[in-house]
Parts: sequence; C-alpha cells; structure tokens
Amino acid sequence: MGRTNPTYRDALAQLEAEWKPMRRALRREYQHDFDRLFDRARGYADAAGYANQPDPERALVLSLLLAHEAEIRCLHDRLDELERSRQSGASEAETSMEADAGATRDSTHDTDTGVGAE
Repeated sequence: MGRTNPTYRDALAQLEAEWKPMRRALRREYQHDFDRLFDRARGYADAAGYANQPDPERALVLSLLLAHEAEIRCLHDRLDELERSRQSGASEAETSMEADAGATRDSTHDTDTGVGAE
C-alpha cells in the first residue's frame, strides 16, 4: 500500500518548476525574494508532508503564511525590545539629568545655614 499523493517535497519542486517562467520574468531584485518563498515553504515540508493533503498548493500557501506570521512575530518582538531599551535609556538619562541638577543645587546651597552661598 503506497501513497496516493506525491510527497510534498516532490510536489513543491514541481510547483517551483512550473513557476520558473514567472521567476525569469521578474526583475533581478525580486528573483531572490521569489526563491526565498520556496525556501520558506520547504522549511515546513515535514508538517505539510505529514498532513498529506491532496492539493499541495494549499499546503504551499499555508506554509508561506506560517513563515510570514513567524517573521512578523520576530519583528514585533524585536521592536518591543528596542522600545523597552529606548525607554529605559530615556529614563536613565532623565535620572542622570535630575541627579546633575540636584548636585548643582547642592553646590550652591549652604547646608549649615540653609542659605544659598551667593
């Protein structure tokens, strides 16, 4: 008893071959992006093959959506990290400025008499 569907990897290779004319028609700057789409789809080949769907194009689209969703999540995490870093840097700068201002006030204020040293 064998499989009735080709493996996902074989179907993906066939789909990529079918779309080669489009790849050739793309500007050079977009050809690498085209290749990356299929690379990303291959990254989910184990899961897509396990599902053994009769229509490999649906598995391809879902694999690409999943890859994009993962990329968006990584970008959001990185953005949150940068914002936290920026906010902590800003509050450190405010604390430093307040400390500098306090030191300036202290140097012009006589602590024994409570009168400014002017």
